[in-house]
Amino acid sequence: MSNTPLPAGPGARLAQEHSHARILATVTLFTALTALGAQVTLRLPFTPVPVTLQVLFALLAGAALGSRLGALSQLQYLALGAAGLPLFAGGVAGVTAFAGPSAGYLPGLVAGAWLVGRLTERAPRPTPLRLFLAMVGGVAAIYAPGVLWLSLWLRVVQGAPWVHAMQQAALLGAAPFVVVDLAKAMVAAGLSTRLGRPSL
Repeated sequence: MSNTPLPAGPGARLAQEHSHARILATVTLFTALTALGAQVTLRLPFTPVPVTLQVLFALLAGAALGSRLGALSQLQYLALGAAGLPLFAGGVAGVTAFAGPSAGYLPGLVAGAWLVGRLTERAPRPTPLRLFLAMVGGVAAIYAPGVLWLSLWLRVVQGAPWVHAMQQAALLGAAPFVVVDLAKAMVAAGLSTRLGRPSL
């Protein structure tokens, strides 16, 4: 008897195409939410880093989509913004957004979504505490490249010594936002607990 698998019928192919379309639509939904979150911007007078809702949606993307697709949704956001769509904070568009003082937080969104997904996807029903801790880890993953890049920017643009640049970057790029972003982590964990992970 031959063990050659039978070719998939039209119904199986249609189901597979429908699944791929649903995945793409869900990924694009979180791309759009991150872009919308970037337009909710609060500029503080003492730091070049704005307060936005991007962090919230990046965390939710990781929890809802898992590590690979969550990161993909953020990569798609960066690619569309770099291509010229005004999707970054304050309607900024193009590759110049990757040269400003807050540019490091952009790849941080990808890292944050990936880490949240990685920390939660192995548990079919993660507890609220596990979700919150995963969100806090995601926030840290967003901060790390953001603060590192800001310190480099301060070093190059203002000529600050390395130690001073790192201290200033932490004071300007992390400290003012910790409470707000912990609140976002709590909201993201609560929403993820209620909504669960969609079946993709």
